[in-house]
Amino acid sequence: MADGGVWRPPRPCEAYRAEWKLCRSARHFLYHYYVHGERPACEQWRRDLASCREWEERRSAEAQRSLCESERARVQATRKHALVWALRQSPPADWHLPLPQDEKDQ
Repeated sequence: MADGGVWRPPRPCEAYRAEWKLCRSARHFLYHYYVHGERPACEQWRRDLASCREWEERRSAEAQRSLCESERARVQATRKHALVWALRQSPPADWHLPLPQDEKDQ
């Protein structure tokens, strides 16, 4: 805790409220259902908002622990997906040659 020993939530409470509100919107529901085939899970955003408000009002250790665990899980979830494409370090050796022509194109 570099700033004088006072712990602060990873995000402002307004950010949790905005995420919860977005998650509950019709547009997000339709997008999430189309992409993932299931309803979006908004409950964690609501719990995070409640924990953030509890921390601001009462400085609850349980709220602090809950927010830290939630953010840690969110970061781990983003790291579990590997890249689909292998990144190149250099272009292929024959990149400057013309593309092969199919017989049906002629």
